[in-house]
Amino acid sequence: MKLNSKIHHLIEVKQFKDRELLEEIFSLAREMEVADKGGEYGKLALSQTSRRKILATLFYEPSTRTRLSFESAMLRLGGEVISTEDAPSFSSVTKGESLVDTIRVTSSYADVIVLRHYEEGSSKIAAEVSPVPIINAGDGTGQHPTQALLDMYTIQKELGRTDNLEVGLVGDLLYGRTVHSLAYLLAQQKGIKLYFVSPGEIKMPRDVIHYLEEQKVAFEEITDLKGIASRVDLLYVTRIQKERFRNIKDYNRMKRVYVINNEILSLMKKEARIMHPLPRVDEIAVEVDKDPRAAYFRQAANGLYVRMALLKMILG
Repeated sequence: MKLNSKIHHLIEVKQFKDRELLEEIFSLAREMEVADKGGEYGKLALSQTSRRKILATLFYEPSTRTRLSFESAMLRLGGEVISTEDAPSFSSVTKGESLVDTIRVTSSYADVIVLRHYEEGSSKIAAEVSPVPIINAGDGTGQHPTQALLDMYTIQKELGRTDNLEVGLVGDLLYGRTVHSLAYLLAQQKGIKLYFVSPGEIKMPRDVIHYLEEQKVAFEEITDLKGIASRVDLLYVTRIQKERFRNIKDYNRMKRVYVINNEILSLMKKEARIMHPLPRVDEIAVEVDKDPRAAYFRQAANGLYVRMALLKMILG
């Protein structure tokens, strides 16, 4: 079944309230992973009628994992890629072209557009004028739905379940679109308890809190990481985002407030996991990398297969 039989544009996590759709995506991602690792490339390909489809990656903010994984996913599926990795500097944006006009033009060159933009709500604006599917690859401090999907896929692989979990979201919860999206998606699972660990100035936005309250999801807002390290099944860590701060003094004051190191590891369950959307700065010590509970590089690798699955479901 094509994803666009249910969803045309992929803009926000709330589109995935149907658990059957979520399982369909994960099942196809597993097929993509098995075929890729086994060298069975024929099983990865788009249908004959979709083989020459073109993906446009239109990025107004820096990216490594998201852009490259989408481009790699499309190429492995047998499609083609056109790309602008720094649209504000190397596109007609420098001449004053609006996002709407850029989308209208790009949609005539591509069959699907992956958009990252610095303004929240930009993907929704793009979807209103685009005749081809728009995939939100991060819109300012808003959402990053494909990251949340790969995060859930990783949780399922690492912990064997997505229900009945205690999860600590740590770091920049105000500006971190990855934690916003993951919180929304976790809220749709069963038996979830969330701990929001952050300084008061960058705590989880009120719209996310209100949504969790409406969904009757258990959560606590705290500042003490050590207090919950022994309880959680998963620590999802985010960097303090320097680029989101207007005052550099505020950033410098908070940038190392939480650091995952061997001391924190010693408090955690043996079967627990540590995830991070990357890039990291200094919020996870390098000494943690060799611990089997450190899942963040496996998490990044999973992004390829989830995005392959999404593209195959959209394009056929």
